[in-house]
Amino acid sequence: MQDTGTSDAFVAFERVQKSYDGETLVVKDLNLSLPKGEFLTMLGPSGSGKTTCLMMLAGFETATHGEIKLDGVSINNIPPHKRGIGMVFQNYALFPHMTVAENLSFPLEVRKIGKSDREAKVKRALDMVEMGAFGGRRPAQLSGGQQQRIALARALVFEPELVLMDEPLGALDKQLREKMQFEITDLAHRLGITVVYVTHDQTEALTMSDRVAVFNDGRIQQLAPPDQLYEQPENSFVAQFIGENNTLEGTVAEIKGDHCVVKLDGGEVIDAKPVNVTKVGERTRVSIRPERVEYNKERLQEGAHTLKAKVLEFIYMGDIFRTRLEVAGNREFVIKTRNAPDQVRLTPGSEIEIGWLPEDCRALDAN
Repeated sequence: MQDTGTSDAFVAFERVQKSYDGETLVVKDLNLSLPKGEFLTMLGPSGSGKTTCLMMLAGFETATHGEIKLDGVSINNIPPHKRGIGMVFQNYALFPHMTVAENLSFPLEVRKIGKSDREAKVKRALDMVEMGAFGGRRPAQLSGGQQQRIALARALVFEPELVLMDEPLGALDKQLREKMQFEITDLAHRLGITVVYVTHDQTEALTMSDRVAVFNDGRIQQLAPPDQLYEQPENSFVAQFIGENNTLEGTVAEIKGDHCVVKLDGGEVIDAKPVNVTKVGERTRVSIRPERVEYNKERLQEGAHTLKAKVLEFIYMGDIFRTRLEVAGNREFVIKTRNAPDQVRLTPGSEIEIGWLPEDCRALDAN
C-alpha cells in the first residue's frame, strides 16, 4: 500500500530505494507524498526502514535509486544545511557549552541573519514552547522535558516549512511524553508546518498524526488516517502491530461478495469480512479487536456471531475490565469492556458465550 499521487505534493518520495551494501534493500521502491501542512508519522519496528527514509529526506543518507522532492524540486544532490529543514532528535543534540538562547541563535547565525532579527526570532521561538524565561540557562540546568522543548524551539526558530522528528519523546517519562505529544501536534497545526515524525510507539502515532505510514521490511504496509488504520487494517501485520488484536486461524470455506465463511482450525465456523483473501481453501487469520467483542447477552446486537469461551483471567483496570479467554483453541483471546454499573464481572474458570458483529471480523492473510 503506497501513495502515488505526487502532483500537488509538498514532500514526495518517487520510487526510492536504499541499500547500504549494494545487495540488501532496506527501503524498497518507496512512493509517498505529503501535502503542505500534514503531520505524517512513519511507524514500524526496528529495521523496518522508517528512520532511513527520514535520514534520506534530511540529507544525512543518500538514496540508492529514485528521487526525493521538496515543493516540486529534487533535493537528492542538495546538502542537508541547504534544504531548510528543521530537525528534532531523541537526544536533543543541544550544544552543552552554549546557553539556551545561543543554541537557538546558532542556526540563524549560520543563515547570516542580523543580530536584532536573531534576537526577535529567538524570543518568539522560546515563547512558543513556553520557555521564555530560560534563555540564559545552559542545557545541563534543564530537565529532560525542558531540553526537548528547547530542541523543538531550535528546529522552529528559522521558520522552516518542514520539520523532521526522530523519536523525539523516547527519553521522557510517560506523563511528560503524553503532554508533549499534544503540545507538538497543537504547535504544528497552529504554525501550519509540515511534519514527518518517526516512532515505533503505536499509541504516539495514533494520537498525533493526520496520517500514519506503517513500515515493515522496507515497505509501507498501509498508509491511512489513524482511525482507518485501527478499524480497517489491510493485512495481518498492520492488524497485529496497531493496537491489541485477537486472531483466530482457519481456512476460507466460502466467499460471497463482502462476506466469507471461515472454518477455524478447531472446527468452529464463523462469518467474516474478506479483506485480502480471494479464494476458497485459502489459509487466513481472522482479526477482531478486543473492544468489539461482547459477553453481556443483553448488549449483543442483532446479527451477532457467537462462540463458546472459557474465562482464564479477569483484570480490573479502573476504567475498563480486561478479560483473557480461551476461544477456539486460542488462550490469549482478550476482551476489553467498559467499567459500567450493569457490566457483569466474570469468574476465572467459568464458561461463557461471546459475540461480535461479522463486519467487525476481518479475514486477512495468514502471514
